[in-house]
Amino acid sequence: MKRLSIMLLSLLFIVGLLSGCSSGDSETNTGNEGGSGDSNNGGSEGQQQEEVTLNFFQFKVEIADDLGEMLKEFEAEYPHIKVNLETVGGGADYGAALRAKFASGERPDIFNNGGFNELELWKEHLADLSDEPWVDHLLEIGKVPMTDEEGTLYGMPVNLEGYGFIYNKDLFEEAGITEAPTNYSELLAAAEKLEAAGITAFSAGYAEWWVIGQHLLNIAFAQQDDPVAFIEGLNEGTESILGNPRFEEFQRLIDLEINFGNANPLTTDYNTQVTQFATGQTAMLQQGNWTENMIYEINPDINMAFLPIALNDDPGANRIPVGVPNNYVLYKNSPHLEEAKLLLDWMVSSETGKRYMTEVFAFIPAFDNIEPSGLGALGESILEYSVQDKTIPWTWFRWPDGANQDFAAAIQEYAAGQISYDELLEKFQATWDNLK
Repeated sequence: MKRLSIMLLSLLFIVGLLSGCSSGDSETNTGNEGGSGDSNNGGSEGQQQEEVTLNFFQFKVEIADDLGEMLKEFEAEYPHIKVNLETVGGGADYGAALRAKFASGERPDIFNNGGFNELELWKEHLADLSDEPWVDHLLEIGKVPMTDEEGTLYGMPVNLEGYGFIYNKDLFEEAGITEAPTNYSELLAAAEKLEAAGITAFSAGYAEWWVIGQHLLNIAFAQQDDPVAFIEGLNEGTESILGNPRFEEFQRLIDLEINFGNANPLTTDYNTQVTQFATGQTAMLQQGNWTENMIYEINPDINMAFLPIALNDDPGANRIPVGVPNNYVLYKNSPHLEEAKLLLDWMVSSETGKRYMTEVFAFIPAFDNIEPSGLGALGESILEYSVQDKTIPWTWFRWPDGANQDFAAAIQEYAAGQISYDELLEKFQATWDNLK
């Protein structure tokens, strides 16, 4: 099903390019009318509207400044609506910060939700968005994370993203690497050639829980024959991390990054990791296309693309994870729910909003009314993998709540030499069993 969704996405992208010219509250909601105009004063001519303030709490630090500029343009079109933007992300725990806000009664009008298990945890607080005007343009892959068993849609995808090993083509060429690695053996050979040429292969940010306990570990889950069935089996006790071939292969992936990577990976945070790569100190970076703007700001002339995070030499190793990174959701009992709906629709239907998504944020849109034009090298690389159907899913939204941080802590222990790999796998299994 996931592969079918990606194929549908790929076809829509191709069409676009060819034509291109992409705990609980009991009150009920009131109304469901959104707005979609590009230039609208938000009311009848001469009519004075009450000023309202929307609290927008989001996690994507890499677009925080540009998102703020976009919201200023929205405010200019709708002068009665002010938007208070707050960003918590990067190395900070967005989920914990959001829970703290709800516990204190400071409930944002607009916030983020990852979908799947996270949807179920928060659904009682979320507004039904099934009838919003933008839903008609939403790609199927964008509906899945935030649609419940009854078919109700609770979120609007932020974008589509992919990740893998971003590599510097010029440094590869300098080391005599003429073909991009497509499997583990080729990746290892490339790392050895880079080292022989005096070039550090990897920028490893093991200080960030989400880099290793979420994105990196996802590869072992996503490369299962049927990732969803495997996760369901873990929950039911019919599958095990212990003895699983993909998790056994995962060891050499960690060892590869550590042995051929930057010094002090356990104290290397997100900003340092990206900066090392952008400045040419390393040839590869385990990150996603969300780093594109930051990399270009440091090095506008960098020549880069994606490689798979390959576990083995199987033909299916040459794939990268592509999915919906997160979704915008609305607090169902917000006193300004209609204004919040208006903002979401404006973000993906107005010419201003669409321009910011593609040209400023460098996002791959999850909507068929937004042409995926103006993408940088990383966005184009993800598009290429998607069109060739060389993708695997993001599975961590199906994991038990809090497991990713426990997984990361265990990986850090292994990387520091404090536990063996067998002990690491035992910790993975114990975490799942305790939290499922």
